[in-house]
Amino acid sequence: MKLIVAVVQGKDADRLVQALTARGFRATRIDSTGGFLRESNVTLLIGVQEVYAVDVLRIIKDNSYSRTRFVNPLMPIIEPGEFFVANPVEVEVGGATVFVLRVERYERIG
Repeated sequence: MKLIVAVVQGKDADRLVQALTARGFRATRIDSTGGFLRESNVTLLIGVQEVYAVDVLRIIKDNSYSRTRFVNPLMPIIEPGEFFVANPVEVEVGGATVFVLRVERYERIG
């Protein structure tokens, strides 16, 4: 057994969960917020037999997209009377961060 933990952008989560369930995979969805951009993320917990891990990873890849976005950088510490205008910085967001873990024991109760 494998436990696949996938952190995806909130905009991709619904489509990804639909694609997983259409192929017969179950996922537990945990809504979260990213630390850097403070945007909506979703963490999916997906338990599968080892032979299906490649299929799940392909579905995640096909349904998780990178995007660019402009953000304002943190303001530097300035002295009183100084004036600073921060220019927005373009950053890449989205895609997926995936961890594949071995599961020593699995039980389904109920």
